[in-house]
Amino acid sequence: MICSSIKNEMPVSHEIKSQLAKLLATEDLMVEHKKVQTACFNVHTRVLTLPLWEKASNTVYDLLVGHEVGHALFTPDEDWTNITTVPKQFVNVVEDARVEKLMKRKYMGLAKTFFNGYKELNEDDFFCLEDEDVSSLNLADRANLYFKVGNFVTLNFTPEEKEIIDLIAASETFADVLIASEELYKYCKDEQKKEEQEEKIPVNVNGSCSESTSSDEGESIEDSGEESEQELKGESQDSQQNDPNQPKNAKGDQVTQSPSNKNEDPEIRTMESLEDKLRELIDNYGPENVYVEIPEVNLDTIIAKNSDVHKEITNSFTHQQKQYDQSGISQGNLYNYPDTEFRKFKTSAQKEVNYLVKEFECRKSADAYARATTARTGVLDTSRLHSYKYTEDIFKKVTVIPDGKNHGLIFILDWSGSMQNVILDTCKQLFNLIWFCKKVSIPFEVYAFTNEWRKCEYNYETGQYTAVDRKSHYEVKENLIHVFEGFSLMNLLTSKVSGSELEKQMINIWRIAISQNNRYMCQYHTPNRLSLSGTPLNESLIALHQILPKFQRENKLQKVQCIVLTDGEANPLPHHVEITRMNKTETYFGVRGIVPEKTLLRDRKLGTTYKIGRQYHQFTDVLLKNLKDKFPSVNFIGIRVLSSKDASRFIQLHHNYHDKSYEKIQNDWKKLRSFTITDSGYDAYFGLSSSILSQEAEFDVKEDATKAQIKSAFVKSLKTKKLNKKVLSEFIALVA
Repeated sequence: MICSSIKNEMPVSHEIKSQLAKLLATEDLMVEHKKVQTACFNVHTRVLTLPLWEKASNTVYDLLVGHEVGHALFTPDEDWTNITTVPKQFVNVVEDARVEKLMKRKYMGLAKTFFNGYKELNEDDFFCLEDEDVSSLNLADRANLYFKVGNFVTLNFTPEEKEIIDLIAASETFADVLIASEELYKYCKDEQKKEEQEEKIPVNVNGSCSESTSSDEGESIEDSGEESEQELKGESQDSQQNDPNQPKNAKGDQVTQSPSNKNEDPEIRTMESLEDKLRELIDNYGPENVYVEIPEVNLDTIIAKNSDVHKEITNSFTHQQKQYDQSGISQGNLYNYPDTEFRKFKTSAQKEVNYLVKEFECRKSADAYARATTARTGVLDTSRLHSYKYTEDIFKKVTVIPDGKNHGLIFILDWSGSMQNVILDTCKQLFNLIWFCKKVSIPFEVYAFTNEWRKCEYNYETGQYTAVDRKSHYEVKENLIHVFEGFSLMNLLTSKVSGSELEKQMINIWRIAISQNNRYMCQYHTPNRLSLSGTPLNESLIALHQILPKFQRENKLQKVQCIVLTDGEANPLPHHVEITRMNKTETYFGVRGIVPEKTLLRDRKLGTTYKIGRQYHQFTDVLLKNLKDKFPSVNFIGIRVLSSKDASRFIQLHHNYHDKSYEKIQNDWKKLRSFTITDSGYDAYFGLSSSILSQEAEFDVKEDATKAQIKSAFVKSLKTKKLNKKVLSEFIALVA
């Protein structure tokens, strides 16, 4: 029976209890909450496995965690059964008392937790004492009660028993535990033998022990005893032969078992009762916690090289231009319109790029000035020599400004099918940032995630397709998150190429964006391997675990910004499980979906776990939190391009109607068509209107425009400029 206080408490948070275990253990050990009957600690892997005590109150849970951490800290990892023959239960009684004493000594606040926890367990009769005469229990049971619930149960000990209790209480080392448990066991064993001997003494009708009075009577008694013993033995054998429940051998014959003393060792009933009751607290019906881990992927198979990507694009566009020229429909450049539009956009974007540069330099200068110090050079300042009589400050000084941070930017571009209508506007934002990086000499890499690159290659000379060898990106193991073999990151743009080459590559991407934005009107099509695909955003975040340190190391950077430009969320990834085939001899690795709130992401290097929530987008947030913990010098910025109908739904993913910030974000969207979310997995998540981004910021009207048209154009220009400056200012505040 569980007491009402346990039922009415707030549900236990496994993450909080995991942190409690780590704090008590004074190390970043791994804590797992799984469907096990008893807690255990692996000293080699430093993994503490705790049962799912779902029905326990927070106080009892804290008691149990503190108790198990005590074993993890103080119980040695050794096979002590070779040292002593004392039954395990007797050793456990003494060891439990020792580790709890040491834990309360190490953390004085735990004394109250142990007191209140055992009080609850005693009130709920976890030791099964309700119908029990405590005085009739053996010393091991009473010792177990004394050190656990001695404050709530009246216990009496003889002087001899008190010596053993004091010996248990004085145990400081595990060697002391073995000595005390041996004394405890020996005493209980002797007491058990005494009770058995008392039961064997025959008693006459008057209550006194019967004795033989003559040798004749003794002989007759002995003879009758032998006879009765033989008769009983025969009856016993007959009954065993006829007993259908008697065990049988391989031939089917019944096997006679020799009588054994079931009570060979004294029982410790209170310990068994406690263990049975604690098992009732365990949730055996719900799904078990699963701990998944991020695989270490091979970047050589994931990243499509910048040169290979643009070779594919150039070959495709050249082939399409050749076909266009041979068709005889029309002559001229197939890409004249997108290339002209690119140059117009580049010219118009210079104001925003220059604004970015100015903001960046101002913030850098202010930060450097704040950290500047003044130092003496040791060289006389001749202009101050006249004041030598009343001041010692006659030496030249120099202002020392610490070296500024080396910055770098990594862009992750959404290359999914849903980006079709906003891909051009997103590329405009991306290009602004690329030109900004180029002007201030910041190294950058642009990756686009896709599931199309590894499908097949097309030979433009032969007109044949060749399948791509899609090997796994990592070594598959149990409970690793599954990364699809067809996933790739296309390195679209990089600072490693020359300025002229970079512009050619940007024109290639611009052409693709134009073709996707005007899919049914465009005269050329997107190269096959660069078609828009699914949304492997989560796979991209996993790949960042290898990309970020490599980028930082190669460019010798102190600060890296990771910017994700997307229009939506991705679904949670499954994890690998080992499956046994029908014949039960062969196994293979399959995949299994994530169970919400029962799946935890584990990072062994950090010693952290992250609970994956019910909503599908929270899987991405968990991956981002893990990245931020692993790379604290990296800012993760999300840029979400939204249509008007999608804005409210996106805001509600991170803020419900009752949040104070919800109304503010909605007002920002209505006024500025933009907002910033700061409590997602990203350090900042910018929501930008696709319709506003597609508008030109220049104040341009016709010559014969009316006053109303001029006013409308002016207001639209101001609104667009205001939006751009607001977002760019917030972006630079994070980057600088």
